[in-house]
Amino acid sequence: MSISQDNRPELYEEVKLFQNSREREKFDNLADLYAVINTIQQLEKAYIRDCVPSKEYTGACSKLLVQYKAAFKQVKSDEFPTVDVFVRKYRLDCPAALERIREDRPITIKDDKGNTSKCIADIVSLFITLMDKLRLQIKAMDDLHPELRDLVDTMNRLSILPAEYEGKQKVAEWLATLNSMQASDELSDSQVRQLLFDLEAAYSEFNKVLHTA
Repeated sequence: MSISQDNRPELYEEVKLFQNSREREKFDNLADLYAVINTIQQLEKAYIRDCVPSKEYTGACSKLLVQYKAAFKQVKSDEFPTVDVFVRKYRLDCPAALERIREDRPITIKDDKGNTSKCIADIVSLFITLMDKLRLQIKAMDDLHPELRDLVDTMNRLSILPAEYEGKQKVAEWLATLNSMQASDELSDSQVRQLLFDLEAAYSEFNKVLHTA
């Protein structure tokens, strides 16, 4: 004789993947890594189909690779020693994403077997991080200074930047402005607007340099 579901309330109970906060954090971290890898795969497909311009692709891909490293660091363990193990476990079909991850650079950036490609990826990531912070109205000196300082240092190490590239000088001037402030000081609204404008202009010019290098 069949048993009616009405007499089995346990069938209506929510199934939980985790039993405590630690297990919940583990599943959240797995979901974050899955999402980042899948996003890289979709970005690669979009670029191959010429659905996204090179400039936007380079910036988005560089940012996603930074996010991937942070996400995989939270997941890496004996269960998932490599990203390939993770991909097989959850049956992700993402060959293009794995290629990007292995090369650790957007497809638009040539690999010169030296430090150039890493410097370029770091510069793109720093530009994007700074512009995102400013758009979120994060304007305290100590919140902006680390990335701005690293941006200046990294651009100084990149030998392919031509002397006429004005972005380097403009960013250095803003670093000098922050150096003159106290850690708790904040940029004014007009300074935030001008810094964002200067960074966007410098980033656009930087991408032009890459495409002509």
